[in-house]
Amino acid sequence: MYFELSDMRVFIHVAESSSITQGAKRAHLSTAATSARIKALEGQLGAKLLYRDSRGVTLTPAGIKLLRHSRVIMRQVDFVKSEFAEYGSGMLGHIRIFANTTAVTESLPELLAQFLALHPAVTVDLQERLSRDIVRGVLDGSADLGLIAGPVEAEGLEVIHYSTDRLLLALPVGHVLASRSCITLAETLDYPHISFREGSTLYDLMRVQVERLGRSLPMRVQVSSYEAICRMIETGVGLGIIPESASRRYCNTMRFVTVPLQEPWAIRERSLLVRELDAVPGCVKELIDTIVDRIGNRAKPSPN
Repeated sequence: MYFELSDMRVFIHVAESSSITQGAKRAHLSTAATSARIKALEGQLGAKLLYRDSRGVTLTPAGIKLLRHSRVIMRQVDFVKSEFAEYGSGMLGHIRIFANTTAVTESLPELLAQFLALHPAVTVDLQERLSRDIVRGVLDGSADLGLIAGPVEAEGLEVIHYSTDRLLLALPVGHVLASRSCITLAETLDYPHISFREGSTLYDLMRVQVERLGRSLPMRVQVSSYEAICRMIETGVGLGIIPESASRRYCNTMRFVTVPLQEPWAIRERSLLVRELDAVPGCVKELIDTIVDRIGNRAKPSPN
């Protein structure tokens, strides 16, 4: 069985677009030529890859499997090109990263700015994703690197620990709970909370933990950044759960106090995910080393 790499790339475009017409545009081919390539793949595999209807196309079970393999193969081809390009023109490549909210908003912006300044031929696509989507993205090859907090349950991935963070309760100065040395989540649920928007990793974590207590989160305001959460807390609107790394960033410019959460899930190991460390290009390896060295050294929780 013989496959053209160009056919695999066309198939990826069609699958991600859910449309032969849109996939053809991305592949710079005619719709007829794109359709013919898909049919050729189906003939080689002896399996139908797409369900076609008036709204576009969806993947069959065989199509889902081929998409997963095609992404991995094409990423490896790109890795090979990147590795050999380094011999002639220095570090070169494109890195796609799936990361949780804390990494996207707190850890990575300054680090990536420094990294990219040193590697002008490298480009980065950074996307905020939920933990399950980060794992799935690295597994199926749609991301080169994942940054995640909390336990990782995924066979076929290499997990590289790079720091430990913990969640704190942030409160307005003078709040009745501000003098506590530690506190449980249940004790905070009688007070209005400032929280991240629905769909964020932290919001989903809090929702699960509150549901386990048989309660609901007393939401006052939902925002899209830790800075906004801290601003709301500073003005007395409510209290909120934030990572210690975010607290360190904003405590010097805003007035609020923090109390450690006395919960086992409040201590969060932060990890990098890759499929095969030895198979990633040099620019990805260097970024991994940079994250482990710089973020790991500055993101250690304070002692209790």
